[in-house]
Amino acid sequence: MRVFTLNVGPLQACCHLLAPDGAPDAAVIDPGGDAELIAEQLRYRKLAPRYIILTHGHIDHTEAVAALKRAYPEALVCVHEADAPMLRDKGAALASWIGIPFEPCEPDRLLADGDTLELGAETIEVMHTPGHTPGGIALLVRHAGEPAAIFSGDTLFAGGIGRTDFPGGRYQQLIESIRTRLFALPEATRVYPGHGEPTTVGEERRTNPFLLSA
Repeated sequence: MRVFTLNVGPLQACCHLLAPDGAPDAAVIDPGGDAELIAEQLRYRKLAPRYIILTHGHIDHTEAVAALKRAYPEALVCVHEADAPMLRDKGAALASWIGIPFEPCEPDRLLADGDTLELGAETIEVMHTPGHTPGGIALLVRHAGEPAAIFSGDTLFAGGIGRTDFPGGRYQQLIESIRTRLFALPEATRVYPGHGEPTTVGEERRTNPFLLSA
């Protein structure tokens, strides 16, 4: 499994390119801006996106979706059903509030908890982790059936958690999502968040101040 992380858009969100070893298929996770940079990296690494997956619908994670869909029409835009309206509504996506240009687009696949996406030898499992947004998800990548990595979006960061003061956010729900879903994974599971540096489940379980005090 290969993961390439790009910091994109004015808020420098993490756009992750996920690709199986030795295969051209890829998933673009949270293309929050700089569509040409993302496309350039895909070309440079000789990757063909099969999926464009959104961990949630806020504009800093979705701004480049429409442009990438035009560039790669075969790629499936995937988002949880509860956040799908944000792809059509600039207010719901917080585009006006953040000041990021908004271009609406339509999802190709609506995701729900427990859904799986196949990517070469990897299986991407959808984990519904509401709290930051109603349709927030984390993406658990399994290799040979075993957890290998989790893409946590704006649910869990290294030393932090996602904001819950936006419309649809709920603090206790976010804490519950982390404790019951993400912290149930093996300690060595690599965590790739929507902002900031990677971490591990074990590190956050032991040291994340928001979870220690919750």
